[in-house]
Amino acid sequence: MQNEIQVQVEQGVMLPLMEEFYTIQGEGFHKGTAAYFIRIGGCDVGCHWCDVKESWNAAIHPPTSIDAIVKNAELHSNTVVVTGGEPLTWNMGPLTQSLKNKGLQTHIETSGAYPLTGQWDWICLSPKKIKLPKDEIYKAADELKVIVYNKDDFRFAEAQAAQVSSTCILYLQPEWSKRDTVIPLIVDYVMANPKWKVSLQTHKYLNIP
Repeated sequence: MQNEIQVQVEQGVMLPLMEEFYTIQGEGFHKGTAAYFIRIGGCDVGCHWCDVKESWNAAIHPPTSIDAIVKNAELHSNTVVVTGGEPLTWNMGPLTQSLKNKGLQTHIETSGAYPLTGQWDWICLSPKKIKLPKDEIYKAADELKVIVYNKDDFRFAEAQAAQVSSTCILYLQPEWSKRDTVIPLIVDYVMANPKWKVSLQTHKYLNIP
């Protein structure tokens, strides 16, 4: 049975589900939008400031049928956000096909560190220095969201912006624990470089998931 489950996980018909919840999108272009979040376990990118480190170990999150995940999603919202962890660790094709079959909008939040799978209406690329995105994801990204932890992240942000398409929307977002320090830097940077926009984790200010 365990081998059979592993095969289904590898195929993407089961996924290590950490949590799923209905809330308000707090970040980026779609902030303020009601959305159903599906958080998939598993990530080896290992950002030291990650606020969901409990998602990293896929083994502690139960393999769950995508049929059950989609059934829950369609009860709540037309917009579904798949996040992690790093969701592209897994094959997203079967999940997104099932969501699209129900007429749902599919969004993903990804570091881009793994090959792009699935059918997406919106791709939020949030690249990390320690494991850079695959080339294919830069051109597919609708939104580039760079987390600013220190001043060097502005240099990194420009290097990443140079690789996305001209229609990709560019965001700088303060790392939450450093927000008091870096928000003034981000404000000054965006005013001097208006191709960028400011993204805030508004869900944390609203005290919602």
